[in-house]
Amino acid sequence: MRIMVIGASKGLGRALVDGLSEGNELIGVSRSRPSDLDQHVHWIEADMSEPLRAVEVIERQAPQHLDAVLYNLGIWETRAFEDGYSFLEDSDAQILQMINVNVAATLLLLKRLLPRMLGAAKPQVLLTGSTSGLPQSGRPEVTFGASKFALKGIADSLREGFRDQRLAVTCLQLGYLNTQDGLQTPVEQAARNGEGQLIPLHDVVALVRTLLSLSDASYVRELVLPAIADERF
Repeated sequence: MRIMVIGASKGLGRALVDGLSEGNELIGVSRSRPSDLDQHVHWIEADMSEPLRAVEVIERQAPQHLDAVLYNLGIWETRAFEDGYSFLEDSDAQILQMINVNVAATLLLLKRLLPRMLGAAKPQVLLTGSTSGLPQSGRPEVTFGASKFALKGIADSLREGFRDQRLAVTCLQLGYLNTQDGLQTPVEQAARNGEGQLIPLHDVVALVRTLLSLSDASYVRELVLPAIADERF
C-alpha cells in the first residue's frame, strides 16, 4: 500500500511513518526531513503554513498513484490548554494562520491528491481531528476547536462527493496524546507515563493499521479516542 502522511516529522506523524512502514511504501511530508529517518522512506519537504506554495511542491513530487492519505496536521493557540487561555487575547494573525494550516491547506492538498487516489482498490483518507472539535467538548479554544470541527464537515462532504468512487473517509477524533514516548518505548510504559490522561501513540497507530486493513466493503466514518481518565468523556 502506498501511503502519504502529512505532518510526519515528529509526534503522531512520525509514529505513523515508523509504525506503518513494514509492508507499505511511505511518503512523508513536513518542513524538513528528520535526520534519523530510514533512507528508504520517500520524503517531501513542504511548509504547510504557506498552503499555496506547499501544495504545488507536493503536487510536483508526489507519486502518480496513492492508496491512502493520512492528514495529520494542526496548530493551536499560543496559550491553548492553559488555565489562562483567552480567545480575546488571540492575535488576528494567529487566528488566520490556524485557519490556513488546519483548514485551507487540508482542502487545497486533498483537491490535488484525490485524482491520484480514486483509481486505487480502496482509496482512503484519514483526517486527524480532535476531541476539542466535538460538540460540548468542554474546551474554550475557539479557533482550534472550530478548525477541528471543520474537519468533520470536510470528511462528510468528501464521502458524499466521491461515494460512487468508493472513497473511504475517516475522521479520527483524538484526545490528549503522549507525544514524548515514541514507538521505541514499550506501550505499557507509555501508558503508565501518561497516568491515564494521555493516549500512547501506539494505540493510535494500532487503530490506523486496522482502518487501513479493512476490506473495501466497509469503512469507519468517525472514531472518538479519549484518554481513559479524561473527565470530559
